Amino acid sequence: MIYYAHSKKGEIPEQEYSVHIRGVRSLAHEYVQDMSYYANCDKSLLLQITEKASTFHDLGKLNQENQDVLAGKNPAKFLPRNHVDAGAAYFLKSEHFSAFSAALIQAHHIGFPDFTVEMNKGDEAIFRDSSIASDVDRELPKLEVIHNNLINSHFEYGGEEIKGDRSVFLRMLLSCLVDADHTDTAIHYRKYQTEISPVKLRAAERLAQLDRQIAALKQKGADDDRNALRNEMYLACRNADIDAGITSCDSPVGSGKTTAVMAHLLAQAEKRGLRRIFVVLPFTNIIKQSVDIYRDMLVLPGENAEEVVAELHHRADFESEDARHLTALWRAPIIVTTAVHFFETLASNSTATLRRLHELPGSAIFVDESHAALPAKLLPIAWKWINIYAAEWKCYWVLASGSLNRFWTIPEIAGTKNSNIVPEIIDDELRRRLSVYENNRITYHSDLRPKGTAELAKWIVNFPGPRLVILNTVQSAAVLADYFSERFGRECVEHLSTALTSNDRDNTLERVKKRLENKKDTDWTLIATSCIEAGVNLSFRNGFRELGSLVSLLQASGRVNREGVLDDAEMWTFCILEDGMLKLNPGLKEPAAVLKGYFERGRTIAPELSTQSLADEIALYGLSGKHKKLVTDEELQNFRQVERDFKVIDSDTCLVVVDSTVAKRLQYGKVDWKELQKVSVQIAKYKLDELRTPMIMDNIYRWNLEYDRFLGYMAGIVNLKKYIGKALII
Repeated sequence: MIYYAHSKKGEIPEQEYSVHIRGVRSLAHEYVQDMSYYANCDKSLLLQITEKASTFHDLGKLNQENQDVLAGKNPAKFLPRNHVDAGAAYFLKSEHFSAFSAALIQAHHIGFPDFTVEMNKGDEAIFRDSSIASDVDRELPKLEVIHNNLINSHFEYGGEEIKGDRSVFLRMLLSCLVDADHTDTAIHYRKYQTEISPVKLRAAERLAQLDRQIAALKQKGADDDRNALRNEMYLACRNADIDAGITSCDSPVGSGKTTAVMAHLLAQAEKRGLRRIFVVLPFTNIIKQSVDIYRDMLVLPGENAEEVVAELHHRADFESEDARHLTALWRAPIIVTTAVHFFETLASNSTATLRRLHELPGSAIFVDESHAALPAKLLPIAWKWINIYAAEWKCYWVLASGSLNRFWTIPEIAGTKNSNIVPEIIDDELRRRLSVYENNRITYHSDLRPKGTAELAKWIVNFPGPRLVILNTVQSAAVLADYFSERFGRECVEHLSTALTSNDRDNTLERVKKRLENKKDTDWTLIATSCIEAGVNLSFRNGFRELGSLVSLLQASGRVNREGVLDDAEMWTFCILEDGMLKLNPGLKEPAAVLKGYFERGRTIAPELSTQSLADEIALYGLSGKHKKLVTDEELQNFRQVERDFKVIDSDTCLVVVDSTVAKRLQYGKVDWKELQKVSVQIAKYKLDELRTPMIMDNIYRWNLEYDRFLGYMAGIVNLKKYIGKALII
């Protein structure tokens, strides 16, 4: 009799059980070997547990009822018997006992349970499906015989003491098993090509090329003190002698941080033998600018730029076999992504997301604009992970910003016992000289009397342009941009937010850059969300930012008089009046209150206040009980609770395709993740339910309201609001 692991689909035949098991075992072994090279502890245990779990993960598919479905004898959408319980039962038997293998098998589709809940079940029920456990136990000897006739299985058994952090270790195990399982299945169904060798980092070669590129730019650039300082910054970062696992880089606007820190990362990667570099940015719109720079400067002759520098916008991970091929994996040597995508992967218990985690060990991670990467409530557990990956998985971290808040110095975040000293890449004297140009570049002002849409627009246009306006919600930005367009003309306003697809954001940014280059084109305004306030090389005449956090204000000011050529550039802080159209962001209530207090007390707005503002926010409002408990839940392996509570963005968002042609093709599986992210946006799930937005597949939706290249999906929302005369919260 032939036993199957996967059923026939169209012209693709069934996959035999033995073929799938061997394929998954081989891939999992490869992933663990690559990853364990960077593990400072538990190397042999990684390999032992993964080999056991990968060999028996689908044991329950040998059940006759399941085989009848897989062989096509009994048409059914789902297998009638939960197929993971048999493998878990096998490893909970005394002669085969391996608790972590059992936990891994149980989790390979649905993620780990909360271990405190699982432990309360008692020894007989732990890691088992109690509804079928007795039936599986009776059948288990028969399944073992069938399996052993098909697959050679000989393991070492003994103690399974994890010496490193248990939670991270278990996520690594699950990542290897799930990625192997998903990849082998996708290859069988022809969603992937057969696994090919990934592009190598080749750190020394890329650093040499970057050196040549920077030298060429130096020859073309102006021979002035500021460019001389940028070159000094580059060399200081490139040649920094660092042995610590975590460092920081506090450098002001316009100091060339993007390339200088990359040179540092490549030098450290070569020194430490690292395999991958992550550039973690706070906002999706600034990814393209960094990607373009890195692809231009780091890609070696004969290489495909997209395979060298991967561009990952929003997290789009899918569980179903039909959509797994759309998941963005961490296989490229240089990955540019968002803080949401990166840190929520570290917290994840969802197998489609977690499958890429095993690619992280042995990486250099550049958290750019780290002040904006995470809200304060998530910093304690993030700091814990940063330290674990540095100490146990040979990861090297650089925390950088133009207004760096050293959150690791705050006891409520780092813990009173944490004495970790984070060294700086550049010395105080160079940082002081770089800051000279920052100190007189801009003056800060505030008008905190709340203004509605019309009054706010009238106030802003009285200032010389080009003007930059940043609001705290996607809705407010779209509403104000729409009002500007109707009141002053479309040529007087540009709009940028995550309501636009990545393609349309890129096009808008290019148009904005060209308008800024035209010194005669001054009477216009860019209205945006916080996505514009960091990492974008733009320079406006005057700036306006809705009351929010101090560090956001400082970063936004970096888009005003960037080169310091003006003597009277201003950055204004304002408050909005909710008028049925403009909407406050409740998530910024606490940091906004801290900044408002600074203005009212006449405090000088400066980068030196950054760490103090975070400490003041915590002192005033504390860390919520839920987020204090995050660290405890992580230590107790309460994986589901950690995933639920660790949300960089509080609302549950889903992928929404705005291109009808791609949406139609997606139904037939003929779209890859790179194309998908270019024609999609993220929208809160509750809003999609409220608007009755149709689902295409696996929580991917099709936008059925108006979308245009000016307001993005908010075009449909704004027009709907005008029609029904009612505020909708986005």
